[in-house]
Amino acid sequence: MKELKPVYFALDFSSGSEALAFIQSHDLEGVPVKVGMELFYKEGAPFIAELKRQNHDIFLDLKLYDIPETVRRSMRNLAALGVDIVNVHASGGSRMIEAARQGLKEGAFGEQPLLFAVTVLTSMDEWTVRRELNVEASPKEMVSHYSRLAEAHGADGVVCSVHEAAMVKKETGLFTLTPGIRLPGGDTHDQKRTSTPEEAGIQASDAIVAGRPIRDSSAPADTYQTIKGDFLYGKQTADS
Repeated sequence: MKELKPVYFALDFSSGSEALAFIQSHDLEGVPVKVGMELFYKEGAPFIAELKRQNHDIFLDLKLYDIPETVRRSMRNLAALGVDIVNVHASGGSRMIEAARQGLKEGAFGEQPLLFAVTVLTSMDEWTVRRELNVEASPKEMVSHYSRLAEAHGADGVVCSVHEAAMVKKETGLFTLTPGIRLPGGDTHDQKRTSTPEEAGIQASDAIVAGRPIRDSSAPADTYQTIKGDFLYGKQTADS
C-alpha cells in the first residue's frame, strides 16, 4: 500500500511550466503535491512523469464519477501513471467504487495507489445540500453514510472536511484526507467548511491539502513547513 503523507501542496496553477517554476524557485522540490483537473487536463501524463522524476508524491485529484465500467478503465490508466492517491465521488455508489478498485489492481505496476472517496465538497454548506441538491440529510450525515459505504466497497479513505474527520475515524477504519485548510485569519475564498492545520490535526485528519496559503505566501517553503508543523502539533496534542 502507498504511504499517506501529512501535507499535500495543491498545484493550483494554469500550466505545468508555471507549477514547476514555482516549485523550483521556492525550494519546494520533493514535497507531496496534489494535481487537480485544471492542470492534469492541460498537461496530462508527461507532467505527472516529470513530477515523479523530481520525487514528488502525487495525489491525482480528478474525482471520477461515471458508470462503473468507464471508471474501471479510467482507473486502470491512472494507476499506470504511478501516482500515489486517486479518488472518486462516493455518490457514484458501491459498484462504481468497486470498479475503481478493480481498475487500480489491473493497472498498477507494484503498489496500487490509495483509493479515496469524496464525500461532500468543502465548498458546500447545509443550505446548498438541502435547498439546491434537495437532500434531507445534513452534510455531516451524508459524510457518515458515504464513509461507511466507501469502506464497505474497497476504498482506503475519504475526503472530508475537518468538521467530520473525527466522526469518520470513530465510525470506520478509513484514512481521512482534508482540504479547505487555511491559516488563522486567512481568506476562505469559495470554501465553506474550512479549518486551520492545527484544528485538522486535533480533529483526527490523517492528511491535509493546502494550496492558496502556500502559493500566495511571500515565503512559500516556510509556510509549507509552518502548516506541516501546526498539523503535526495538533495531532500530537490530540494523542496526549
